Amino acid sequence: MAVCHFSAPKPITIPPSTHPVSTPKPLFRCNLSLPSKTLLINADPEPICSSVKAFAPATVANLGPGFDFLGCAVDGLGDFVSISVEPGVRPGEVSISDISGDNEKKLSKNPLSNCAGIAAIEVMKMLGVRSVGLSLSLEKGLPLGSGLGSSAASAAAAAVAVNGIFGNKLSVDELVLAGLKSEEKVSGYHADNVAPSIMGGFVLIRNYKPLDLIQLKFPSENNLFFVLVTPDFEAPTKKMRAALPAEIGMPHHVWNCSQAGALVAAVLQGDLVGLGKALSSDKIVEPRRAPLIPGMEAVKRAAIEAGAFGCTISGAGPTAVAVTDSEQRGKEIGKQMVEAFLKEGNLKACANVKQLDRVGARLIKTIQH
Repeated sequence: MAVCHFSAPKPITIPPSTHPVSTPKPLFRCNLSLPSKTLLINADPEPICSSVKAFAPATVANLGPGFDFLGCAVDGLGDFVSISVEPGVRPGEVSISDISGDNEKKLSKNPLSNCAGIAAIEVMKMLGVRSVGLSLSLEKGLPLGSGLGSSAASAAAAAVAVNGIFGNKLSVDELVLAGLKSEEKVSGYHADNVAPSIMGGFVLIRNYKPLDLIQLKFPSENNLFFVLVTPDFEAPTKKMRAALPAEIGMPHHVWNCSQAGALVAAVLQGDLVGLGKALSSDKIVEPRRAPLIPGMEAVKRAAIEAGAFGCTISGAGPTAVAVTDSEQRGKEIGKQMVEAFLKEGNLKACANVKQLDRVGARLIKTIQH
């Protein structure tokens, strides 16, 4: 079995700023899941650090029947973004100085075409930054087109890093909006990756206009392991979305709604059997996407036969995700899934067994002036 090794960062949680702000200009309005209120952001804030480094975790979007409105964060896999104040960069702008890691040569250093750059610029706009320029360095820990929220992790890490260098003035929900600007350009206007990457845990997107997010608390005392098996095969999000049906019948609509409701209930109750059953029950999206990923249907069967509570496609794929309550059992399930990809899809694959990331994107390093 091929095994991928990723370095998991040590999280350092940086609490958001709670200092009141009174300067009335510019004005940023945001409607979210909490009661609507007007937020006032200081114009042209001063950086409180010379540089920061942030990490944002990988995500599993859709979770079967929750297409575009359910997702969760996965511990130990993700992207890193470093931001520093750079006198050589024009004030109010971002320059991407370095990209390293997975598929680095495929990514643009133009900040207007790079998901990290887009999110960083959006946060600067929200904050009203005009007197300093920033240099951005991106370290990719996630492969492109893997179904693990690669673009969202870059955007989330960049948003948190820029916010951090100016004192964490933006709320979590505003950071999600900044990440959505990036996702909109790169893979579509959906928050089921970027919201959990920033917030951690399970997140339900109740509405997009206005954005309305609900964090679902999975019981901390319950064990939950994700078996993530990624084949050597790229599944671009745009291509996988193009495979979806333009219309669906009422029976399938009712079925998927009931399964999504069951999944949410299972998350809140810590019911892994129920979670896995709902995860495996999508009748709308998975049936259209699975045939486009060689061996996927056999991989799902292999996961269930090996003892997984459920299995589906992670995001747009090609990563397959199964759930279990034991790391050791997860390794065995992963082994069977890898073998199924090779036997039925003629694809090499690597397996990771990871827990739920309950923290979300965070600063892991700060350097003061």
